Amino acid sequence: MSAPFGGSAGLLQRLRPQRVGVAELREVAGTLLPSLCTPDLSVSLVQRAHAGSVVVVEEHERCVQTTLAELADDMTAAGVRPTAAGIAAALSGWVAHRPVSDAAAAGTGVAILDWADSGRTAVGWRVVVRRGSIAVPWTPVGPATAPATHRIRSAATGRSHDVDLDLRVEGPVALWSHATVPTLATAALVAPERMLQRARSAGLAMDDMHVIITPHRPVACAGPAISARLAGETTEASVTMPWRLLADLRWL
Repeated sequence: MSAPFGGSAGLLQRLRPQRVGVAELREVAGTLLPSLCTPDLSVSLVQRAHAGSVVVVEEHERCVQTTLAELADDMTAAGVRPTAAGIAAALSGWVAHRPVSDAAAAGTGVAILDWADSGRTAVGWRVVVRRGSIAVPWTPVGPATAPATHRIRSAATGRSHDVDLDLRVEGPVALWSHATVPTLATAALVAPERMLQRARSAGLAMDDMHVIITPHRPVACAGPAISARLAGETTEASVTMPWRLLADLRWL
């Protein structure tokens, strides 16, 4: 998924980062963190005895905590600008990337395809929760049982049918994308037959649709020969497969 601090810093800022100070971060956190809290989400700044302050993020069974010093170091390394606005944006982004709780996954999760290995040679289904312009993955841990995990994944698959995606036809290729969260483009693949029907309605008939999958990017669909050519022309890692094999991909 996208970088915890938004990845918006320019190259020069990342190469020659300005130090984000702990004192400046503490000042911003003291004002910002209470505004990020919800009935389910607690974000607090805790002063430990004889130690530095710690940011604690709790949502249902998930909890993340880090010291202000560590957070300031990470922000500096990421090229975050040491201004109040820059630190606030980075801190908000860090909180948005917190782990997804079982309750959030059950209530709003959708199914998408993500990389199944570090070498980016295979893909699998994953539940993600949208938070603004990002989609954060859910991982079943702790007390999650097999039936509960199945229910969450099934509900996420159902919601993927309702994800609003844009279709653009360019010659023999259909391109599927999401206007604001690129990761959600692969949600269309839970219903490949509907993709075929919509492509036909747009004037593109494919007897044997193959999909070119690059997680977190738009999805390209075309006939087998054209799909193979497109995949061979790009330097970006991707997986190409017939639409009928999508249902057999494993869950991550």
